[in-house]
Amino acid sequence: MAAIDNDWLEPLSPEFKKPYYKKLYETVVSEYRTTKVFPPKDDIFNAFLLTPLAKVKVVILGQDPYHNDGQAHGLSFSVKPGIEIPPSLKNIYKELHDDLGCDIPDSGCLTKWAEQGVLLLNTVLTVRAHQANSHRNIGWEEFTDAAIRALNREDRPIVFMLWGAPAGRKAEMLDNPRHLVLKSPHPSPLSAHRGFFGCRHFSKCNEFLKANGEEPIDWQIGD
Repeated sequence: MAAIDNDWLEPLSPEFKKPYYKKLYETVVSEYRTTKVFPPKDDIFNAFLLTPLAKVKVVILGQDPYHNDGQAHGLSFSVKPGIEIPPSLKNIYKELHDDLGCDIPDSGCLTKWAEQGVLLLNTVLTVRAHQANSHRNIGWEEFTDAAIRALNREDRPIVFMLWGAPAGRKAEMLDNPRHLVLKSPHPSPLSAHRGFFGCRHFSKCNEFLKANGEEPIDWQIGD
């Protein structure tokens, strides 16, 4: 696994010393050795590496990585360049188009967002190939909860976009009045029509950032 070596290290390093993390690490190493696991080992912590803590403006919380070949690269909802855009991301793009007028791109790679301060974090950071949720409850949730708590402590405006019930449950951890917490149904085709479409999270996010003296996010992804 690629090491976390930026400013995330200070709040997360205590986790590395806890018994749950030792067990988590041993489980993940064994899984990579004995079966096919996504994302590639060196991409597990990409969300933290591409979006340092001090630069986080927005958090988009996903569940676990895409589990089909070549998709996952350590950023929630994002796929590697050249990979077909998954259904949930297609719906995210549709909402962006309806909300902000963004063109719908041919690429599903969201690195541009991460580099602007959008932390694309999954609550679980690995998954067995073709087995959704297969690494749930092996310890990742405790680790990513520590990251969410660190973000909650930040004394500056951060927008949290919580899509779907599992992400929505994290709202109880977010009690800092400096932050904006936005909740909606998940963008999955199974639930997007229940309120993700029309939630206008992207414009609300940018209005909040501008009102607090921050540069808004350029949400347009290129082809």
